[in-house]
Amino acid sequence: MPAFLSRLETALRRIGIDRYMMLLVGTVLLATLAPARGEVASGLKTVTFWAVSLLFFLYGAKLSTASILSGLTHWRLQGLILLCTFGLFPLLGLVLNPVAQLWLPAAMGLGFLYIGCLPSTVQSSIAFTSVSGGNVAGAVCAASISNLLAVLLTPLLLALLVPQGGEHAVDAGAVWAIIQQILLPFGLGQLARPWLAGPLNRHKLPTMIVDRGSILLIVYAAFSAGMVNGIWQRLSVTGFAVTLVLCLALFAFAVAVALGAGRLLGLQRGDLYTTLYCGSTKSLATGLPMAGILFAGPNLPFIVLPLMIYHLMQLVLCALIAQRAARSAPAAA
Repeated sequence: MPAFLSRLETALRRIGIDRYMMLLVGTVLLATLAPARGEVASGLKTVTFWAVSLLFFLYGAKLSTASILSGLTHWRLQGLILLCTFGLFPLLGLVLNPVAQLWLPAAMGLGFLYIGCLPSTVQSSIAFTSVSGGNVAGAVCAASISNLLAVLLTPLLLALLVPQGGEHAVDAGAVWAIIQQILLPFGLGQLARPWLAGPLNRHKLPTMIVDRGSILLIVYAAFSAGMVNGIWQRLSVTGFAVTLVLCLALFAFAVAVALGAGRLLGLQRGDLYTTLYCGSTKSLATGLPMAGILFAGPNLPFIVLPLMIYHLMQLVLCALIAQRAARSAPAAA
């Protein structure tokens, strides 16, 4: 049996499904079968807040400022990625919002708009760029700047795109809450970098535990609230399939535009892969904490469900693209 499980895990990894993705699915199942309620839910909310703050403190302590500055010199690459992340995606979200509401709850339509306003992933986009032989320094710069700008740009874009005075209007005070939970710990991490960067880069396990653990906590809390409010009674199998198709269409269109624009700008092979991964992925690590601040209420699980599906899909598809790119790298060189 252990040999069979090992072979199964290896086969799943080849198509981009790892233990972390299985843990995400398992966490949703746990929240479905044993949701947190009452005082447990309140305590979980406090623990999650500090876990996310610790996560961004560690991000700040690990991130090299010099790598960001060096990547900024490639203005065509960085400008294109930012335009894809905060220009193209919000427009696509505006298109998908009313389309999704034809078959899905209104909050899930808003979820697609929320995906469009989020920054790119950090670890996964850099890792996929590295595997593909892309511009790693450019990816580090693009992903880091994207997440720092998102502290202000994500609430601002949502405030502009979501009708004010409605059920899901964005409160201006949410920006300060996001700064407290994300940007302030990140800044403190940068200040502590001279003492912590070395140990954190040598020992990656603590950061990985906090990173993935905080996401699992947020997922459990969000879907526990969803179970209490009857999320699965309001979302059919057909609705789930529609969400899957819309996420796939969003990813495919973003990749096509990012690569097409990159070729028009004359970007080299390595920069094209950097544009692909940083310009088409969306951060669950940043998106879930922000959603808890921006959309506190019973509809939160519906808003974050498209993001979770998109996140899992992008990991699988980017893993497949990276594996193919790695195989073709010697021929391209």
